[in-house]
Amino acid sequence: MPEKAREQAQLLTRGTLAAQVGCTIETIRYYERIGILPRAPRSAGGHRLFGEDLVKRLHFVRDSRAYTCARVETLARAHARDIRNKIADLERLTAVLDTMASQCSGGDIPECPIIEALFDTRVPPPSPSASARRSRPSRRG
Repeated sequence: MPEKAREQAQLLTRGTLAAQVGCTIETIRYYERIGILPRAPRSAGGHRLFGEDLVKRLHFVRDSRAYTCARVETLARAHARDIRNKIADLERLTAVLDTMASQCSGGDIPECPIIEALFDTRVPPPSPSASARRSRPSRRG
């Protein structure tokens, strides 16, 4: 299912959200009015539609008493670990792209090895360590 269609399929009306979370529609309106929840976008029919991010936020607001400091710390550390993993993945991708770009002649030919490498799933991109070994001067002699 395309991303936009999947997002729209997960949108909830205020009433459905209230029933799912276990509160009243008036509670949700109150949270919107005081700024705990941002105002949700409206459907073509004028109904407020709540996406997954607002559902999670409402659950957190409603259940925050159930969160201990230890639980919040665990969640924060897990998020930090996920961020560090994403940064590492992006750094590896940067190194691969830099390696491919360094092998580019920059000429006017229509064939581009970078595009071929990015879109050809049969050929793995060169590893950054392999190109570093090639570009290092030899210590012999």
